Amino acid sequence: MTETNPQQISVKKILPLILATAIFMQMLDSTILNTSLPSIAKDLHESPLNMQNAIISYVLTLAVFMPASGFLADRFGTKKVFIFSLILFSLGSLFCSMSQNLTHLVISRVIQGVGGSLMTPVGKLALIKTFDKSELLKAMNFAIIPALIGPVLGPLVGGYMVDYLSWHWIFLINIPIGILGIVLGLKYMPDYKSTDVDFDLKGFLIFAAASLLLSISLELFGDMQNISPVLFVFILGFLFLYYYYKHARRGGNPIFPLDLFQVRTFRVGIVGNLATRLGISSVPLLLPLMIQIAYKQSAVTSGWIIAPMALTAMFGKSSVIKILDKYGYRQTLMVNTFIIGTLICLLAIPDIHASLYWFVPIIAILGFFNSIQFTSMNTISIADLRNFQTSSGNSLISVNQQLAIGFGIAFGLIVLKLFESSDLIKGETHNAFRYTFLTVGILTIISGFVFRRLHISDGKNMKSKEE
Repeated sequence: MTETNPQQISVKKILPLILATAIFMQMLDSTILNTSLPSIAKDLHESPLNMQNAIISYVLTLAVFMPASGFLADRFGTKKVFIFSLILFSLGSLFCSMSQNLTHLVISRVIQGVGGSLMTPVGKLALIKTFDKSELLKAMNFAIIPALIGPVLGPLVGGYMVDYLSWHWIFLINIPIGILGIVLGLKYMPDYKSTDVDFDLKGFLIFAAASLLLSISLELFGDMQNISPVLFVFILGFLFLYYYYKHARRGGNPIFPLDLFQVRTFRVGIVGNLATRLGISSVPLLLPLMIQIAYKQSAVTSGWIIAPMALTAMFGKSSVIKILDKYGYRQTLMVNTFIIGTLICLLAIPDIHASLYWFVPIIAILGFFNSIQFTSMNTISIADLRNFQTSSGNSLISVNQQLAIGFGIAFGLIVLKLFESSDLIKGETHNAFRYTFLTVGILTIISGFVFRRLHISDGKNMKSKEE
């Protein structure tokens, strides 16, 4: 970058905070609802099982609209689209709190989902375009912390709000955060546009259909009675992905150009994200479930057990830049993934008579290494993208992360159900969880070899400038 004036310096200080606000709001909202569903169901006179529609409608909306985030930002400007997404998300939250029945809640969640599908990718795009590659690691490192804290605080905050206030507050909490984001965005969000904008409607529809089908299959995997229709939807999703590949090969201006995958660091980042999150994403779901089901503890207790993960993530944030500068992306990501996999395996050691406090140090250390993992994977994925590739590349990374989290949760639940129905555990539910942690941990260790495809010198252009 050229010389920076005071306004640019202010933007560079505030922009990571704006993105952090958006990520925190979205991640908190995605997880806070889970502990509150029984209470909402009772108030709306619905079966708790039907309340899954409130979660599924949000996830599917993200899957459909997220691929368009890059085009919309290029066409209308990052500032307008980001502010619009915050307004939409905040309005959706308000409508959710005012819902009188399940239909109202589902429609409100769809409005929230449209806002959420644009909010984080567009904020991240503005960050990528504002900072030099050498400055981007620090900026992204700050903004990514809410992605680690949100899933941990969500169940805890949700549990307390439902117990001491009412379920309406789990949605109303978004509004002051949204207003803060809007005020900061109006003043500090840069407005990047592209003059060369041609929307690939056919490609968007094909890719959106693929994302939608894969997301539906992931939701069904988590609550499967009959595997056949789930597999059919899953395979259909991949067929649509192949159809998109054939469409993109024909040239034109596809929404996600295939030349993105000629960038090795992007390719490894995408595959690595998908592979390693199979284990990482399942832990915040499986551990609270085990504490509540096997140990017969409350949701609030399970929330406190995993809360240290959020605190140690902050320490990981302060260490990741030094670690990457010293060891490089290849060695850091490989070793870090092996450590995370080993820590997940350690969660399988305590038996049903062990103290719950046994899990606290493991979870605390896991939070530290998760912080390093997410920052490293996010930044290496964009390290070598050219300016004209950033919009589409950033949108695809966001879609990939959303699907990767879904895959991780679904995978953890499938493995758990397989062990529950096997002769290995002899009716002891706790052992089903132990074998699941062991399986997921070993697969996470194996996924670390994906990063062998990186070169030792990869990410050198991301190396931070000395203070």
